[in-house]
Amino acid sequence: MPASTVNVPSLTLLLEGCRKGDRLSQELLYRQFYGFAMGICLRYTRNRDEAREVLNDGFMKVFLKAELYDPARPFKSWLGRIMVNTALDSYRQQVKHYYHEDLDGAAASELATRETATSQLSHEELIGLVQRLPPSYRMAFNLFAIDGYTHEEIAEKLNISVGTSKSNLSRAREHLRALLKEMKYER
Repeated sequence: MPASTVNVPSLTLLLEGCRKGDRLSQELLYRQFYGFAMGICLRYTRNRDEAREVLNDGFMKVFLKAELYDPARPFKSWLGRIMVNTALDSYRQQVKHYYHEDLDGAAASELATRETATSQLSHEELIGLVQRLPPSYRMAFNLFAIDGYTHEEIAEKLNISVGTSKSNLSRAREHLRALLKEMKYER
């Protein structure tokens, strides 16, 4: 039967099935939101394999805690929070194994061409640049610049000081500028 004629159950039915442990409901929910969730996971990890691990762990949490979803709120927001928190959990578990680059070199100046440079990049190139950041910088950058957390919230989530959060964000931006310059997007 062609895919276009297959009826996909509603989100409510899929979540109800997940609450009951129905494997088909879990698979359909996973397939329906794979792209959205993978996009989040890729921003917080070093590569696609690591992102896939976080994604699978995140979906396991969704399946096990489906009864906690509040249908009065957007499902994607709930799913996104689970994926971000799962990525942060993974980061905390692996932080002692990560190589932390020392970027205490010269501070780059704020460049007016930043918006132009990033608009010339594809989505995949932007994700690739963020993935090249040292883990602590990547976490601060994603949480602040992309997901809209405050430095106070970041400090609490990552178990660091507010000052460290601000410093990591600043260094992430410096590192991204250097990477863009390396790619010849900035002058």
